[in-house]
Amino acid sequence: MNPNLQHAVEQFLYRNAELCDNQAWDEYLEMFDEESEFHVPQWESEHTYTADPKRSMSLIYYANRSGLEDRVYRIRTGKSAASTPMPRTLHQISNVRIAELPGGSNGELEVKVNWATHHYRFAVAGLFFGYATYHLKPVGESWKIARKHVVLLNDTINAVLDFYHL
Repeated sequence: MNPNLQHAVEQFLYRNAELCDNQAWDEYLEMFDEESEFHVPQWESEHTYTADPKRSMSLIYYANRSGLEDRVYRIRTGKSAASTPMPRTLHQISNVRIAELPGGSNGELEVKVNWATHHYRFAVAGLFFGYATYHLKPVGESWKIARKHVVLLNDTINAVLDFYHL
């Protein structure tokens, strides 16, 4: 793997995590392509999760960026009781693996990561963790997230799960 590409992709993902932690929603949303899919499947059994968000249950599914935009709108306007007050979060990303998308002559990348997000709200600390697959579409000198597929490994959710936890 090209070390410059590895570094650039890691910095892109770290920036995405930082913007989410800082609740810099406009800049965070700008990192997603307008047609980007955001999917967090539900577990069907101990080792199998749902594959098709249009036919099976998902913990979160947005067919395009407007789903994220709606969540941000609800947070900003106080219409999301589950997000009031907003938790403090700390996203950590590791084991970044990069490959070109199959048949992708346009430079699109598939990036797999492991992640953990610590969160704190109402004097209670929590942790979500799992792995994710991003599809990155080149735009200028950077990328846009064309797809984010997140597998949540600890899916016993004691309170709230939202996009900012992942």
